[in-house]
Amino acid sequence: MGILAEIRPGRAAIGDLVDGSKFRVVIVEDSAIIRTRLAETLSEIQNLTIVGEADTESEALHLLIEGAWDAVVLDLQLKEGTGLGVLKKLRNQGRPSHTKVIVFTNYAFPQYRDRSLSSGADYFFDKAREFNRVKDVLADLASRDATH
Repeated sequence: MGILAEIRPGRAAIGDLVDGSKFRVVIVEDSAIIRTRLAETLSEIQNLTIVGEADTESEALHLLIEGAWDAVVLDLQLKEGTGLGVLKKLRNQGRPSHTKVIVFTNYAFPQYRDRSLSSGADYFFDKAREFNRVKDVLADLASRDATH
């Protein structure tokens, strides 16, 4: 899959003119089914737009380093590379201070949680048990962003 190949009609792509008042989210997930479900769920949030999707570490880094975003939903297991690799490179590149990283994984073991949070993740959620927490956190962030 190429970068942004999963962008559906009505979704902004990095480089497109995006309403600057919207809270911008990137989804980094190797499962097309989960990406679609997340995108559908997040589309219900006012003041939020999905600006990109990726399923590999290199695609994710291209989007996150080159593009404008406010939050990323990041899986740990990707088609090529890992979410931990993305976190490490974002930390080394100097990620913008206003951005948020939400790790969203099936590997919700304490050692992955600890490593993710120590590598710069702001949130860590288990896909099997906390799917709706991602929506709740992003809805809260988007509503706070709209008031500034």
